[in-house]
Amino acid sequence: MGRNGLSLALAAAIVATAGAPAARAQVLGSDAAACNTGQGPAVRVAITGLKDMRGELKLELYPANEDDFLAGEDELTAQGKPFRRVTVPVPAGGGATMCIRVPRPGRWALFVGHDRDGKRKFNFWSDGAGFPSNRRIGRAKPKLADALIDVGPGITTTSVRMQYLRGLGGFGPIG
Repeated sequence: MGRNGLSLALAAAIVATAGAPAARAQVLGSDAAACNTGQGPAVRVAITGLKDMRGELKLELYPANEDDFLAGEDELTAQGKPFRRVTVPVPAGGGATMCIRVPRPGRWALFVGHDRDGKRKFNFWSDGAGFPSNRRIGRAKPKLADALIDVGPGITTTSVRMQYLRGLGGFGPIG
């Protein structure tokens, strides 16, 4: 193919893909079908800023009040309060999109954890945390206001940038 033929072929390829939608990240987790089929209420969370590709990611949904936020699953379940957790191995690609079903539309608290050591209990020294507000966590206990998300009847989308312990300054994004 001559120079003009190559240019025409390249131009045709560009035009053919210009209107094509961008590829969507694979949605992970046991609730992925809810987000993929639009069967809400559910929350689709794009997770960025992972420190490394080891361990598991967990996405947790809590009632939107101070008493229940980050309470133990057993405690919430015993009180008949809604709690949901979805876990997946950290994907090799450097980011992840997860989905979690929500019992009903409304205001909820959402937490993303990166369990790097595999102990299934938050390790302050190595694990990561993130919330929908993406505000820097620092050295204080995470605030409920940073975790709140309003979920509609369909699929609500948000993004969470992970944070890890960064010396004396407490938790913050890496890089």
